Amino acid sequence: MSTTAQRMIFLTIIFIIIAITIFAVIFGLKKPKQTQKINLEFWSVYDQDEYFINIIKEYKRLYPSVTITYVKKTFNDYEKDLIDAFAAGRGPDIWSIHNTWLPKHKNKIIPLSPEMMTIQSFKDTFVDVTFQDLVNNNQIYGLPLFVDTLALYWNKNIFQSNGIAEPPQTWDDFVKDAKLLTKKDDFGNIIRVGASLGTAKNINRSTDILGLLMLQTGTQMTDLENTKVIFNKFVSLNGQPFAAGEEALRFYTDFANPQKEVYTWNSEMDYSIDAFYQGETAMMINYSHHIDTIKNKAPYLNFGVATIPQIAGSGNNIAYANYWAPAVFINSKNPGWAWHFIQFMTLKDNALKYLESSKRPTARRDLVDLQKDKLHLGVFARQSLTAKSWYQIDNVTIETIFSDMIETVVLGQATIKQAIEKSANQINVLYRK
Repeated sequence: MSTTAQRMIFLTIIFIIIAITIFAVIFGLKKPKQTQKINLEFWSVYDQDEYFINIIKEYKRLYPSVTITYVKKTFNDYEKDLIDAFAAGRGPDIWSIHNTWLPKHKNKIIPLSPEMMTIQSFKDTFVDVTFQDLVNNNQIYGLPLFVDTLALYWNKNIFQSNGIAEPPQTWDDFVKDAKLLTKKDDFGNIIRVGASLGTAKNINRSTDILGLLMLQTGTQMTDLENTKVIFNKFVSLNGQPFAAGEEALRFYTDFANPQKEVYTWNSEMDYSIDAFYQGETAMMINYSHHIDTIKNKAPYLNFGVATIPQIAGSGNNIAYANYWAPAVFINSKNPGWAWHFIQFMTLKDNALKYLESSKRPTARRDLVDLQKDKLHLGVFARQSLTAKSWYQIDNVTIETIFSDMIETVVLGQATIKQAIEKSANQINVLYRK
């Protein structure tokens, strides 16, 4: 064999090795062993079939013996269906978990093998809050496709007609704007709302807004071991004791207190989302999925979305996270393949397909730049980098307790201190179970 031929063979082998290496880097997947046809069932809520159809088709093209069936569940039945399936030894292979669910549903998840993804790779790939929510004892329990956060919706026409060009960036400015934009009749009745804040039952995600305020004021929500809540306890601020949790609750409920200057909302108002798209409210705090809600209900409403206000001078921007992440159900007969598909979904190109279909903000760090300048959605993408959450032993029950805490203050049935002490005691009963 000639030297030239040997060189060509050598170069061909090198090329093949490089190609295989590049493919492995791009896809980052370790294929499970396959002995037969595989059927995977995937349950989730809120996600439409079309969000996954192209991803599933591409996976089927690469792995023709694997069939994936997506089932969209209704939110009201979803958790019960999962618990029933767990008890009966059946259920989906893949299921979406809420970012607060790990404390109560960890026993229903098969964690991701470190051979498929290391902790460092997880941290490098996804925004910080996902590590807090989805990783426990150095085991990965879910891979997120998106991370949503609370942001400020503002009615541009109302602002401009009152000589305000920009939305508030701090809570001090938020209060000033809310007072200026609130309009009352001669009898003190509110006829235009400055901001939909203060109550629980007629404000969408009111308890999340309160949670955000607590985190921003420096409230320590749980102890270091996550064995109990301590948001009713003092924290140190400039060397002095500070009732951060009480201050957050006071600030929130003041907007529904007729005795306060910032009074702009009450329990008789329309539901917060309705009031906003009807043009009755200048400011509303909510998640990204209500962009389409508003556009569909009021296509001509001139509104904007701004970053969530922060405490002036704190130097620590904090947003509030709310999202779902695919995980592998404990009853799956093909957990390796289930995780393989989840990893495939969350690869950069596939995650981008999902985000473009669902119009949701990214959970991947390397996609923030692609979304950060998009109208409305860009705010949420940028905020994913500063998103926080907290350890909730039972998010549904805690939401009810937080709602009751707000309402008892608004109705004058308890003082701020009494309400927050009672709610902490009620939640700690859950932690002791």
